[in-house]
Amino acid sequence: SSVRRGLDSEGQLPGPLKVQRKARMLWQQASRMQSSPDQFLTRINAYAFATAEENASGGVIVTAPTCGSAGVMPALVYALRHEMFIGDRAIREALRNATVAGAVGGCQAEVGSACSMAAAGLAELYHMDLDQIEYAAEVAMEHHLGLTCDPIGGLVQIPCIERNAMGAIKAYNAAVITSGTDPYSQRVSLDAAIAAMAETGREMS
Repeated sequence: SSVRRGLDSEGQLPGPLKVQRKARMLWQQASRMQSSPDQFLTRINAYAFATAEENASGGVIVTAPTCGSAGVMPALVYALRHEMFIGDRAIREALRNATVAGAVGGCQAEVGSACSMAAAGLAELYHMDLDQIEYAAEVAMEHHLGLTCDPIGGLVQIPCIERNAMGAIKAYNAAVITSGTDPYSQRVSLDAAIAAMAETGREMS
């Protein structure tokens, strides 16, 4: 619902930054493209922007795991449901164990956790084994380590909205990267990546 509302909305977000909504523009841009990977990625971007803009405008969203990162999971879930026609039951099963959450420690803990959750869910839907699912979550997490939370003007708009789209694409790519990889070649565990995130969060100002 938040994706659909965001796609239907235009204009300026509330607040002094005068940020213009982009979700509908991205979705319209995708509809004009020939069928291609770029079209699919542009739609994922549109879905992430849609939910993040709903959050920034005070709309109803699901905090998965937090408000500032709430566009990552819905973007992929919406794409899986409406672009790849994955059923509701399969999606629920993929999300069942998505318990990694971040409320402190910078944007690495916020968008990074959401990206990790989405990558694990996507890997589950691709019928990867448990080691590969863990690997996908770890790859997604480690590429957010050190990402600070730096909203302009104290609002969850810049760079937060764009980071949701970047996180959704990274989650998709993490699942793609790990799908053909031997999980036993993994050198860093998800637990180690989460521990590094926690330590980095404590050390950041």
